[in-house]
Amino acid sequence: MLIVGIECFNIAERAIVDCIPATLNTELIDRVGLWNKNESLTGGSIMVEMTINSIQVSLRTLQEVVILKEKEANRYLPIWIGPAEAKAIAIKLENIELSRPLTHDLLQSVIATLGASVNFVMVTELQDDTFYAELSLSFDGMQVEVDCRPSDALALAVRVGVPIYAEEPVLDKAGFVLDEETGKPVSEGKVDEQEEKGLSAYKNFINTLDLEDFGKGKS
Repeated sequence: MLIVGIECFNIAERAIVDCIPATLNTELIDRVGLWNKNESLTGGSIMVEMTINSIQVSLRTLQEVVILKEKEANRYLPIWIGPAEAKAIAIKLENIELSRPLTHDLLQSVIATLGASVNFVMVTELQDDTFYAELSLSFDGMQVEVDCRPSDALALAVRVGVPIYAEEPVLDKAGFVLDEETGKPVSEGKVDEQEEKGLSAYKNFINTLDLEDFGKGKS
């Protein structure tokens, strides 16, 4: 399943809505929301659906990492996350019941109580070894994008059961497949020399992971 990126629409959408009568706003917002999800009129990036394959800990750095896997292919995207977020994701994946809500349970409740709903979450960017993500929310007939950390987006996604996407340029930079003979990660994307330098810490981190169990994780 593919979905087109929607960031490029935000400014134009607001400008159009502000210039028309209030009675027409809701209808136009609904139409713009539909365009956002299904087509790119200005050449937006393709969003690739992912699943959570596993959560691991680097044996060398003891840093937690969540492994995303492309739903329709054997391409992986490791994202380093904090211990609290790793725990929050793992608890939900293992269906562990807690007596009191965690932070992301509270976030889920607040969104629902305010009358909003989560459409999907997406990993949108990787710059200087830092991943960025967004929540796509529906509220009062509008679609709203909220900037967040990928770890928080994933912890919320597993609670509300919405799709997880990664932008194709992110997979080009940081995604990889496993070589069938050596079992080592092989990048399929193309990055220039400057981008490669900006990903040096991330690439070194990947080399500390135990990759033998990638194909055995949950999806």
